[in-house]
Amino acid sequence: MNGKVPKKAASETTAPRPARKAASRPHLTYLIGSLDRILKRRLTDALVPFGLTLAQFTALSVLEARGEASNAQLAERSFITPQSANEVMIAMSSRGWVTREPDPNHGRIVVLRLTDEGRTVVRRCMKAIELIEREMLGDIDAEKAAEIQAHLEEFGRRLRRS
Repeated sequence: MNGKVPKKAASETTAPRPARKAASRPHLTYLIGSLDRILKRRLTDALVPFGLTLAQFTALSVLEARGEASNAQLAERSFITPQSANEVMIAMSSRGWVTREPDPNHGRIVVLRLTDEGRTVVRRCMKAIELIEREMLGDIDAEKAAEIQAHLEEFGRRLRRS
């Protein structure tokens, strides 16, 4: 031999590659977060023709469901701060969609209620929102949709408790 060390083939000099992982499914938390962003965008777009923001619509729909609420209750159920809820309600009050009256049992609490005009606005908006929900559900039957809803509600309860 001539004293030279023979070159190794490229496959012999590189470390073996680890086997590729099978494609894993995204975490449920990621999927829910992604769905939340998509829904916010779609709902916001659907409310533009009505002159409402998503926060305003959410607050109005909470009042329709509850009948009345304090500013703090409305904020909690609308996923906004009490300051934001106050601003939303001032705007809704100026449009004649909400009344703001002192609570007869507590001088510092303001009771918020929908007016008839506010109910009409919410119901018109709900038609647009329901179209998005039907699109999202596609051909999922009502029983399966109710099961999914029950699971989502349970997820929320568990996280609120912890």
